[in-house]
Amino acid sequence: MSDFVSGNKIVLLRNGTEYFPALQQAIDAAQYEIHLQTYIFEDDAVGRAVAEALMRAAGRGVSACLLLDGFGCKEIPPAFVIELQTAGVEVLFYRPKISPWTLRRRRLRRLHRKVAVIDGRIAFVGGINIIDDMNAPDHMPPRVDYAVSVEGLLLAQIHASTRRLWRRTAWARLLRVDAGRLAGHVRPQAAGPMWAAYVVRDNIWHRRAIENVYLEAIDSARHEIVIANSYFLPGVRFRRALVGAARRGVRVVLLLQSRVEYVLLDYASRALYDQMLDAGVEIHEYQKSLMHSKVAVIDGHWATVGSSNIDPFSLLLAREANVVVEDAGFAGELRQDLERSIQNGASRVSQASWRHDHFGRRLVARLLYGLIRFFMGVVIGYPERR
Repeated sequence: MSDFVSGNKIVLLRNGTEYFPALQQAIDAAQYEIHLQTYIFEDDAVGRAVAEALMRAAGRGVSACLLLDGFGCKEIPPAFVIELQTAGVEVLFYRPKISPWTLRRRRLRRLHRKVAVIDGRIAFVGGINIIDDMNAPDHMPPRVDYAVSVEGLLLAQIHASTRRLWRRTAWARLLRVDAGRLAGHVRPQAAGPMWAAYVVRDNIWHRRAIENVYLEAIDSARHEIVIANSYFLPGVRFRRALVGAARRGVRVVLLLQSRVEYVLLDYASRALYDQMLDAGVEIHEYQKSLMHSKVAVIDGHWATVGSSNIDPFSLLLAREANVVVEDAGFAGELRQDLERSIQNGASRVSQASWRHDHFGRRLVARLLYGLIRFFMGVVIGYPERR
């Protein structure tokens, strides 16, 4: 299902407090080429620090390519973009034309992945946008999220995919494409013993890739599945896989967001609680702060970190990127971190309390779930048979 390669060093990065210093250090060390692709690039303290690192790199002759989503960055100050471009940073917007009156499927296909590749020697993949962890309006900070740094043989795939998307975006606007400073193919060197795969979702060749990787791992699970996901609204296949795993004796744990960020999606996801709880799935709602995680650990050796939520937007429309790691040490570290979040920041949803104490929430959830399904069927073309 996935092209796993050995020879990698994968480091787990928790929140922006670990991610942004590592990213800026890599940018400051760049000699040839930087690609940074993200859904949100905020003009706050963190965004300014990353922008200044990109501008310093461009000033010393490094090819600095910044690809931003047209919707996620629709409110970015034009002066901020001009400042970057004036300093030599090449900035492109992915699908910049946004209309509130047009709900065509192609307009909903966003660049949601968060990837950085520096000199073809180190990459960063995860769910962390370029925004301060403490910048969480209307929610309790800090934002909880994950990324990984990648060194080793997997860099060839990540680098090629990132450059390819940059080129296609430029060609679509009839713009000159900077070939970058790295001539020929990148030939990364082995950096560690880990097996890993780079899994992307697009709308051409890899439409179901991330979902299928999840399903393969869930169907093979024998002991435990732990999923932490901020926006959880899976299709029928995914739900059946989780229920099937729970019924064959696998411990299935969902760590979901408690705080309401997007009303329709947040409440619609709760319409699935009855089915999950009936099957014996554990549901924990994270309450300590805003959870933005998109990670999973299965059987203590398989783990994934990336940008993909388990909802129709990520699984059917957006460009996403995840790293899947087959390594007991890495998986164990991530699992321990998730267990701490469950123990110290989450509340378990019991079947009895959900059924007897939340009748109103259950009713609203079912109504909004029906509305979401109608929207998916009419606008997105979400297949009912999934």
